[in-house]
Amino acid sequence: RDAYANLLLPALLAERGLTGRDAAFATELTYGTLRGRGTYDAILAACSDRDDLDPPVRDVLRLGAHQLLATRVGRHAAVSTSVDLAKDVCGPRPAGFVNAVLRRVATRDLDEWIKIAAPDRSGDPSGYLAVRYSYPPWIVDAFRDALGSSEPGSSELEDALAAGNARPAVVLALGPGETPSSPSDGSLPDGERTRWSPYGYRLAGGDPAALVAAGAAVQDEGSQLAALALTRIALNPEAPENPETPDGPEPADRLWLDLCAGPGGKARLLAGLAADRGARLIAADVHPHRARHVRDALRRAGGSGHGVIAADGRRRPWAPGTFDRVLADVPCSGLGSLRRRPEARWRKTPADVAELAVLQRQLLEAAIDATRPGGVVAYVTCSPHLAETQNVVSAVTRDRPDVTILDAPAVLPEVPGLRALDPRFAQFWPHRHGTDAIFISLLRRC
Repeated sequence: RDAYANLLLPALLAERGLTGRDAAFATELTYGTLRGRGTYDAILAACSDRDDLDPPVRDVLRLGAHQLLATRVGRHAAVSTSVDLAKDVCGPRPAGFVNAVLRRVATRDLDEWIKIAAPDRSGDPSGYLAVRYSYPPWIVDAFRDALGSSEPGSSELEDALAAGNARPAVVLALGPGETPSSPSDGSLPDGERTRWSPYGYRLAGGDPAALVAAGAAVQDEGSQLAALALTRIALNPEAPENPETPDGPEPADRLWLDLCAGPGGKARLLAGLAADRGARLIAADVHPHRARHVRDALRRAGGSGHGVIAADGRRRPWAPGTFDRVLADVPCSGLGSLRRRPEARWRKTPADVAELAVLQRQLLEAAIDATRPGGVVAYVTCSPHLAETQNVVSAVTRDRPDVTILDAPAVLPEVPGLRALDPRFAQFWPHRHGTDAIFISLLRRC
């Protein structure tokens, strides 16, 4: 029904009363099968003479292939439980077919099957990598373009594809003043501070759903740094160091905007940072239910220096030039977070990216218009696709002489390897930084 596994699975585990090793195994089957679907489909096609399979039968075969090729489940157990499952969900007729196909899968290991099932690497490098790492070929090409890889099968491209299949660590965002021993929700499981974000805390284990329910904020380190980058830029480089002296000008850094705030991770961190400076954050989202999530997240964080509204930022529900700092963390394909939502790679298409790029340009225009002269905008996506990142910024700023593109990597000097193809932009990568593939562009309204 098009639900995302990371949202649906925790509820199903609780509903069925699965805990401990059973819950861990169910989670591995779910995420592993979704992640490896492209590879398994190619192998299953090589083991079957049927082109059209009923979706439930195909899902049973995928689950069986994952157990056979990527887990320590015994061959007999993987085949027999898959046959039983086929009988339960499909009836008795497909059981023999499932048995025959999976017995054939069990005759070779994963690497041997890839040699058989994947296209020739020299003749079709994208097709080969698509089967080898389980991606649609168009995403392989998009990653290659974003990395600037001159070779079709470069080692860094393979590193990036492999990292997108790795299981991510659970990272929390601790607000200003919180510590691992005294966050707003109480003590935390064992873990360690993240490498670059002063607010990140990487857990050694624990249930993210339970932590969120208890008031913790789960947020990738790259996302934390995107919010932090917006706050590091001086609003007026020519201003004196202490503009709040009695004889100086009125303080300027008073009102911030999170334009697409749902579900509230960055808003939670920004609200704390704003409060430390005596500023106020307005968090907006076009969807009322997402605005409620933002309100809940900010309420759990405590403090009162913020407001939440359900509004479409493209319709400018505020006067032009209202805000000092604006975060435009725009809706995107999510290709940068495939470690967390592996099925997204099978749901998105190039047409979806093109459609999103139109919305992204509109939202960036609105963000710039909402910013006062001298103020700053952070354009952020969780995608490395050029059509959603530097192409959007270039298209919007090309006709806007009132905007200057700033050097985003220079604002995060502690993080190596951030410079994108256009060196003014910052691009995180899972294989370089251990984060989601977050893109950051920083702009000044002139």
